[in-house]
Amino acid sequence: MPGASLIELRVLESAARLGSLSAAARELRVTQQAVSHRIRTLERLAGVELLRRSPAGATPTPEGDAVLAWARDVLTAADRLDEGLAGLRGSPARALRIVASQTIAAHLLPEWLVELRRAQTRAGSSPDATALRTANSREAIAAVRGGEADLGFVECPDAPHDLGSLPVRRDRMVVAVAPDHTWAARDAVSLAELASIPLVAREEGSGTRDAFERAAARAVGGAPRAPLVTLATEAAVRSAAAQGVAPAVLSELAVRDDVRLGRIRAVPIGPEPLERPLTAVWRGSRRDLAGARRALVAIAAGGTIAAGSGGTTGAGRTTGGTGAARGTDAA
Repeated sequence: MPGASLIELRVLESAARLGSLSAAARELRVTQQAVSHRIRTLERLAGVELLRRSPAGATPTPEGDAVLAWARDVLTAADRLDEGLAGLRGSPARALRIVASQTIAAHLLPEWLVELRRAQTRAGSSPDATALRTANSREAIAAVRGGEADLGFVECPDAPHDLGSLPVRRDRMVVAVAPDHTWAARDAVSLAELASIPLVAREEGSGTRDAFERAAARAVGGAPRAPLVTLATEAAVRSAAAQGVAPAVLSELAVRDDVRLGRIRAVPIGPEPLERPLTAVWRGSRRDLAGARRALVAIAAGGTIAAGSGGTTGAGRTTGGTGAARGTDAA
């Protein structure tokens, strides 16, 4: 498609992702007329309609979907170029947009960001500005996939196959109960027992809930009982468990302070512990992970990302651990 500009590709991607020309205009801080003009220009270059416009919004045509796939590859490469050039200048191109699921955002990411700033300062570079958004794992993956975030950290059992990914740690899960609950003195609670009672749980899309429900389904050969109550935040789930509403399955990171203060008892899941990966995700392949994003992922993994192999060196913790990096073109 000769003559297509990055601006036109960004306009198309934004309008398709948001489903609206007006929403794309707000996101890009231009007028709706400018968005319409850019898309019409792109359609003239392509010779086909790329977006169907209607009062309900804008949706890609089949040809538009194809162009969007190519456009996202180009935009990812352009972002990587900007990142690399900024590194040569010793200054960030723009704020690093990070989205993280709740456990990671609350208990791990602040320390990683402090270490990133220290590492950049030691190297004589200007520390990158960061913009952090908290979401559940499903929402975080969607934000990275849609270009709303440069890097994501999620807690779901399986990484998405259309994004680059690297497991950075393993997180152990426990049963959170009130101190006077009948399970408080137990050495362990089995997945079968947990599956047989209604629990306090996070919303659908939460990596915490997904990890438990998948493990419980494998253990009992079917779906666990529906939650007694569903809450949207980790803090609300902890509070409900502490008040004796029902047990909850949570990361041991999430209940650490409540256990120390005596508000919650953390009972191991047994006989085998229940662990899940904590995973970094980004658009593109291994080669697209560069600059501050690559440095932050290496810090999260407790080591450095080996050149070429996509693996890491110097990592291996619970909550800690690592695995091989995966990209959309990884072997």
